[in-house]
Amino acid sequence: MIEAILPDYVVATDVFEDPPDAKLFPQEEEVILQAVDKRRKEFTTARVCARSALRKLGRPVVPILPGLRGEPQWPQGVVGSITHCAGYRAAVLGASAKVMTVGIDAEPNDGLANGVLTAISLPEERDSLRRLTTARPDIHWDRMLFSAKESVYKAWFPIAKRWLDFEDAHVTIDPARGTFTARLLVAGPRLSTGKLTGFTGRWLVRNDLILTAIVVPAPALLATA
Repeated sequence: MIEAILPDYVVATDVFEDPPDAKLFPQEEEVILQAVDKRRKEFTTARVCARSALRKLGRPVVPILPGLRGEPQWPQGVVGSITHCAGYRAAVLGASAKVMTVGIDAEPNDGLANGVLTAISLPEERDSLRRLTTARPDIHWDRMLFSAKESVYKAWFPIAKRWLDFEDAHVTIDPARGTFTARLLVAGPRLSTGKLTGFTGRWLVRNDLILTAIVVPAPALLATA
């Protein structure tokens, strides 16, 4: 399902159920030895998706261990992102020769708990959400904003290597085009293409799920576009 909002130079695997016979590498098992059943299923099925995506890239299957911030540690030459929520797991990967960074997120199309929106949003964003809700009440735009900011962080961290708070990016959602933009409110890292100032992404609402995705092409791919 997530392929609908991705460019053709990345690969994806997503599933709606946890396979009962899924296995982990011993190193991955060590990570979740004390995990509750819900966390174990999320972690395991996300790795199943990641291994499928690695095969689609023509890469060997290897353990995918979390880093210091919980980010997946991909093998050399691969960049990607993992997401999971109730009833959905996905992994999106690309070759580093073609992709600079990826950030994806999945959420239920349901409202955020009381107090969460204020914690994760800026006043201007909340004003925008009110207008979006009036126009399209079938979509929980507060959750969409949360998902977009999760994708922003996942795309940011591999290249910046530092934390990004929810209030450090201003997100604007385009309901007509199914896109969003994120303007960074903190200094971004300097890349070969210039200073990072923001991201653009796409979103999709289907099967009672909200999906958001950011894929930034590598400089070499930009040069040939």
